Amino acid sequence: MSTTPTLRSEINGDAKSVAVIVPSKPEPLTVTYAGLESECLAFQRKLADLGIGHASPVSIATANSYEFIVSFLATSWQRAIAAPLNPAYKQEEFEFYIDDLKSAIVLVPRGDYEAGAPAVLAAQKYNAAVAECYWDDVKKEVALDVKELGQLKGKAQEKVLEAQSDDIALVLHTSGTTGRPKAVPLTHANLSRTMENIRGTYQLTAKDRDMLVMPLFHVHGLLCGLLAPLSSGGSVVVPTKFSASEFWADFIAFKANWYTAVPTIHQILLKSAMPDPVPQIRFIRSCSSPLSPAVFEKLEAAFHAPVLEAYAMTEASHQMTSNPLPPAQRKPGTVGLGQGVEVKILSDTGDEVPQGSEGEICIRGSNVTAGYLNNPDANASSFHQPSNFFRTGDQGRLDEDGYVQITGRIKELINKGGEKISPIELDNVLTRHPAVAEAVSFATPDEMYGQDIGVAVVLRPGEKLEQDELRAWMAEKVAKFKIPRKIYFTEVMPKTATGKIQRRIVADTMQKQDASRL
Repeated sequence: MSTTPTLRSEINGDAKSVAVIVPSKPEPLTVTYAGLESECLAFQRKLADLGIGHASPVSIATANSYEFIVSFLATSWQRAIAAPLNPAYKQEEFEFYIDDLKSAIVLVPRGDYEAGAPAVLAAQKYNAAVAECYWDDVKKEVALDVKELGQLKGKAQEKVLEAQSDDIALVLHTSGTTGRPKAVPLTHANLSRTMENIRGTYQLTAKDRDMLVMPLFHVHGLLCGLLAPLSSGGSVVVPTKFSASEFWADFIAFKANWYTAVPTIHQILLKSAMPDPVPQIRFIRSCSSPLSPAVFEKLEAAFHAPVLEAYAMTEASHQMTSNPLPPAQRKPGTVGLGQGVEVKILSDTGDEVPQGSEGEICIRGSNVTAGYLNNPDANASSFHQPSNFFRTGDQGRLDEDGYVQITGRIKELINKGGEKISPIELDNVLTRHPAVAEAVSFATPDEMYGQDIGVAVVLRPGEKLEQDELRAWMAEKVAKFKIPRKIYFTEVMPKTATGKIQRRIVADTMQKQDASRL
């Protein structure tokens, strides 16, 4: 096995240079590359002492923070598997992910154990160890405060290990149209290749400083917002979460010069008070959801910086294509050119279609996962053989210059501001309500998010239910971003002549009824 590339070997900035800035109060936390390496090694030893070793799944349920960065990197260095989770999940959602990966330990913020937070309760249900992970301002270190050993009780200490390039470093779940989220394993080699691709696309150097606004439990924030900048020897400003009111103050105070975000965040910034003068921005990257040409133009006019739209997927360790930096051409309405990745437009049979014709966007490269965990059916349907091109599920074409235009979604996922939501998952939750007989979820157009969630609901005979009642009930079952914006109550669910329910037909019927009432 090759010892390179790994996340440790890829992060190699000058020892005295700043790697991470956390704009905490009253004083920001500023960490050099030497300090980051030392802290990660110390945390790696703590994990080893607990018995965490090769392929041990470590679930990380903390917000963007220095402790997230340290725990993630240390986990990967120890040949274990980092599994970041959205800290806003409900207990039932945590239970699925913890059970699916058989997590050895779940890391939560300080105070969550005593509070009986959802992640803690889920960990306890599946006998995972629980530890609070936080920056100890007294000891000046990232604490690993173990509250319950769970399945690690009695486990022998591990040695401090050295990661290999083909070790799985990261597992993220991506929702599918089957409803059951699929586990995507990404190796050190996968991640390192994407980091290299992103560095090359945006010519990142040690002089660059990224303003991180995307969550680190998402591949967008983790790979492009954090790891790629660190692999270039540059630095990252890491607030706990995106705040429109604090974004520009932090951007200017800490001398950031670029950021990457979903279109929703760009639009929020356009509507927020602008600094005068506008700081110098080398480029703005947009990804994870379509950017309209109108918003593109507004961004460039307001921020005096080139806007580069990119295209990414979890299965590709994030980035697949991007519009290039000037002086090369950037094209609004396209997601640019393949970046260290082969991109082809293929037919259902895997044959390449003529340039300009529509087909499925397919990719191949060393950044692409080898396949989903424990899901042979998904693997069989997601890769063309024998070419091994990954099927993105997106329909598109290549223009005369080879730029990728996405023309529609083949899959039925709802893409709400970059959050991919399975409609089947929502259907399954909704139909558990005692008053609901049938439920079909679908995407609705939305100016802010690109897409939002609509659902059509047929109630059981004699039952009554209001939209707000159903939303309140769902709020106890799913994260806030999965709650539908629009609920259509109907007596009969639209179906095809053969009795099949098709989301497109349901969505069209419900929205036409809505329009007819206006």
